[in-house]
Parts: sequence; structure tokens; C-alpha cells
Amino acid sequence: MSLHNPLTPLEADEPSDELDKPGIRRRGWIITLMLMAFMLINFADKIVVSLAGVEIKADLGLSDQQFGTAQSAFFWLFAVGAVALGSLGGRVPARWLLAGLVGLWVLSLAPMTTTVGFGVFLACRMLLGFAEGPAGALSQQIVHTWFAPKRRSLPASVVIMGASLGPLIAAPVLTWIIQRHSWHAAFLILMVVGVVWLVAWLFVGGEGPAGNAGAGAGEKAVALPDTAPLRVLWGRPTVIGVALFSFCSYWATALKVSWLPLYLREGLDYSPGVTGLLITLPFASAVALTFLAGMISTRLSLNGVSSRTARGLFSAFLLAAGGACMVGFTVLPVGTVQMVLITLAFSLNTAAWGLAFSLLSDVVPRKQRGSVMSITVAIYSIGGVAAPLLIGSLVAGSAGTAAGYGRGFVIVGIIMLVGALAAVLLVHPERDAEVIAGYRPHAD
Repeated sequence: MSLHNPLTPLEADEPSDELDKPGIRRRGWIITLMLMAFMLINFADKIVVSLAGVEIKADLGLSDQQFGTAQSAFFWLFAVGAVALGSLGGRVPARWLLAGLVGLWVLSLAPMTTTVGFGVFLACRMLLGFAEGPAGALSQQIVHTWFAPKRRSLPASVVIMGASLGPLIAAPVLTWIIQRHSWHAAFLILMVVGVVWLVAWLFVGGEGPAGNAGAGAGEKAVALPDTAPLRVLWGRPTVIGVALFSFCSYWATALKVSWLPLYLREGLDYSPGVTGLLITLPFASAVALTFLAGMISTRLSLNGVSSRTARGLFSAFLLAAGGACMVGFTVLPVGTVQMVLITLAFSLNTAAWGLAFSLLSDVVPRKQRGSVMSITVAIYSIGGVAAPLLIGSLVAGSAGTAAGYGRGFVIVGIIMLVGALAAVLLVHPERDAEVIAGYRPHAD
């Protein structure tokens, strides 16, 4: 293999004039909003079991340990689905690939609309996890095809906003349905919403015309090769750093949709109605912070700030602040200040996600982004498996419920701080894009 260093300016590889056409921009933002809705449904599906956790435990006779296992089951095939289905990105047309995923989501929800046993419950969560594994990676891969490199942060962040809008909208609505009707009715509503999105996507979905440009110095962007061996891509510190960052960040996301509602009810003694309202705060905060982070990052990029700073260091700062808040709320008494820190602890990491995945598009050729992003998803899904099990075991093994939760959240806060440090030390997209741009396949 041969590598050379000169930057290749962004010219023929990236049809920037075409991307600036009003029709292309308008279509790009329509796709962005559709993908935001895709992520909204994705996370509403995730959180429904947590919202109905008390009722499900009572109906199925589950212990805290069993419920933790059930929540963890969602992630058992998450990594498998992320790699197996995510690798199809760039090979199978986006219109059909995402429609197929949502079809599997709907299929996994169907048995939950009626009486089920613990085994069926586990199987349904495993199928949903398998089908939702590649959702984040594929949505980012697709949205990046509609925008030039310096404009990717904002639309990428808007897509990630769906991950917070889902629970934000779903939490009060589904809680009301669960309390007034049953938890089975909540799954039926989610099925209907999934089918509506699937039909709409078949009419408007697709990939955009953006080319193969990566990060670059100053006003230039490098022209990445069509492909590079995975060992070359995964040998770059930026790709490794984003994977570590995502792994450490996802612990908080997994707990937000699995144990946080139960923590508010069982650990802090909030009523079901109050919990339904309070659980919306981290998601509302994540929506606002994610959009703001995307705007700030895009503005910095358009003003000539490097991607390392505008995306890498900025996302590391957000995750570090979230980790500090995670540790901080465990030592505070129940009240407003504690709830503010809980809100920030479970929202700042989300704000960093769109920026982190944009870093991958800065250094990875377009044809391989689906594969690299999917492997990244598989890596961070390990945190999704571990986090619910950690909390479940600590709560079950502690004399006091609140104490068990507290120890678990301190551990997760420290993990988040480690992820932020990894990003600071490793992420340098301009340098790594230059190295990958210099790859010449004929020399292998």
C-alpha cells in the first residue's frame, strides 16, 4: 500500500454547485425530516417497555433482575443487526432498505398487542433490537449524501433530534394510554405509526447526489478514494476515537430509555403521573441542545474552523459535561437542582451524536460509510447491553433501591468522561482524511 500526503482540493468529486440548487436543498431537507421521524419512531419503540415497566413486571410476574434482562435483550442482537443490515447501506437502495427495517419493527410489536409470556416478550425485544440496530448509522449515512461536508452537522443533528422527540412525544401520550387502557394498547399505537411512516417513505425516500469529499485544511476538502481497506480505515485514530466516544456515550442513552423512568418512580418516589412528565425533560433538553449544537458546529465550519474543533473537540466537551452532571446528581437530594442535573446528564451526550457521526463522513469514503458506521453501532451497542444489566444487578443487590441506582449512575458518569478524553486525544479528521485520500489501491 502506498500513502501520500498532498491534499486534493474539492472539485470534480463533489458536485457542490448541484448541492446548492434550491430543488436539491429542498429535497435534502424533506429527507432530513423523514429521517428525523424515522429516529422518532425508533426511540418511541425503545422507551415503551420502560414506561410500562411497572405494569409489565406485575402482569408477567418479573423480578428487577428479570426486567433488567428483558431490557438488555433488546441489545443482544443489536450489534448483529447493525453489522448485517447496516452493511447493506450503499448496496441496497435506501428507499427499500429503510422500508424493510420499519416492516420488521412493526412485526416485532404485533405480539405485544395481546397477552404474551416472558419468552415471547424476550423474543420480540430481540427482533426489534436486531431491526433497529442499523437505524442510527443508516439515517446518518443517507442524510450526509444530501449535503456538502461543511453543512453536514446541522442536518445530522436534526436527524438525531428524532431520538429525543420520540420519547418526548411518546412519554406523556403512551403513559396516558397505559394508565387509561393498557400497555398492549400502547404497542398497537406504535404499530400504526410505523406503517404510516413506511408508506410515506416509499413515496419520498432515497439517497442524494453528494460525492466523496472528506475533511480538509482551510477552504479545501480532500477527495477520498472510492474505497479503502477496512484495516486502513480502522487504523486511523479518528475512526477509533469516534467508536470509543460512541461506546462511552451510549451507556447514558441506554439507561435513559430503560431504567430512568423506573429510577424516578422507584428510586426517587415520584408518582406515575409526575414521572410521565419529568421523563420528558431530558428528551426536551436533548432536542434543544442537539439543534443548537448542530447550528454552532455548522457555523464554525462555514467560518473556516477545523472539523477537529467544530465537531471533535466540541462533541468531547458536551460528553464531558454530561458525565460530570451524571456523577453530580447522585449526591444531591431530591428536588429541582437534582432534576436539572439529571436532565443535562441524559441530554448532553445526545447533542454530541450528530457531530460525532459527521466526523466519520469526514474521513470514510461514501461507499463504506454504512459499513464503518454500522461497526461503530455494534461497538457502542455493547454499552447498551451492559448498562441495563449493571443497574439491574446493583439495584437488586443493594440494601436500598436509591443507593443501587446511585452507584450505577456514578460508574456511567465516569465512563462518559473517559469517552470525552478519548475524543480529545484521538480525533483529528483533517489529518486522517489526508492519509486516507493518499491511499492508492493498486499499490496493495
